[in-house]
Amino acid sequence: MTYLQALLQAQTPEALPDSLPDGTRVVQLGEGLLAFEPVQPLDGQDAVISCGIHGNETAPVELVAKLVDELLAGTILARTRLLFIFGNPGAMRTGARYIEDDLNRLFGKPAAVRGEGPAAQRAAALELACSRFFAASGTRRKLHYDLHTAIRGSTIEKFAIYPYPHEQAFDDAEIARLGACGISAVLLQSKPSPTFSYFTRQHCGAAGFTLELGKARPFGENAAVNLDKLETQLRRVIAADTTIAAQDGDSVQRFQVSREIIKQTESFVLHLADDVENFTLLEPGFLLAEDGEQQIVVHEQGARIVFPNPKVKPGLRAGIIVVPPSRQDTSGCR
Repeated sequence: MTYLQALLQAQTPEALPDSLPDGTRVVQLGEGLLAFEPVQPLDGQDAVISCGIHGNETAPVELVAKLVDELLAGTILARTRLLFIFGNPGAMRTGARYIEDDLNRLFGKPAAVRGEGPAAQRAAALELACSRFFAASGTRRKLHYDLHTAIRGSTIEKFAIYPYPHEQAFDDAEIARLGACGISAVLLQSKPSPTFSYFTRQHCGAAGFTLELGKARPFGENAAVNLDKLETQLRRVIAADTTIAAQDGDSVQRFQVSREIIKQTESFVLHLADDVENFTLLEPGFLLAEDGEQQIVVHEQGARIVFPNPKVKPGLRAGIIVVPPSRQDTSGCR
């Protein structure tokens, strides 16, 4: 039985070892949380690779599970410390995006705000696992790739979200690494967010990113999702290969997040068709949404819509307007 098969059946994988022949420890930190601790990790970085935060985003889940199986079989060797996270097993088993609450809107929130439900408890468990894992990194570089697929199609199929770095600049080398993963565009966020990758960046000191890798499909139906470049880069991460070619970032388009569209009430109406794709251009003056008496009108030049979703609960994001970065934003990269 593969690791993923066991996880989907809520079973412990058969004969999961405590250690591998080369001495690497295999540590189960909880359901869907599996760490590999080499005896002598090579210099470089410690990495968290997460997937399945939304249970219906299966292509990255299948890829990460494949790498886990190869590590357990000894087909590939961990040369750096690794933590693999299958974020939302309950939703994965039902094929749902989430159950009750969107897990990727609960990170970094006080317990009194996010509540005590199953999703809140899972967010707290994932925060604790990452905090403890990265606390043992010392001065080693810390990396977190949170792998997703999108609800809708996209005119730019693979893109990443670069969480707000606060006083630090957006890092050209990190964007080049994203380019090596097959990422064609990066969204430069301008404020904090309750996402997993923002949490690890702000609270664990990691280079955390959300990677959107195509359209969400059920398990076994991901032949059209080409993750070859990402797989190659993840294998390099596992092998502690941190080399990067600067030109990998040359083809990555950059967008600045202009504003988030927050659904305030159940009367919210988004004036976009259900099949409108991510990165669709919006004309200035277009009435994008109405929420009670509030009208949300596009005023930005070169505006595009990302993650339009009017079905979210009130208080949550129903879309993002992105624009090409200004010269000042571009010069902020290093």
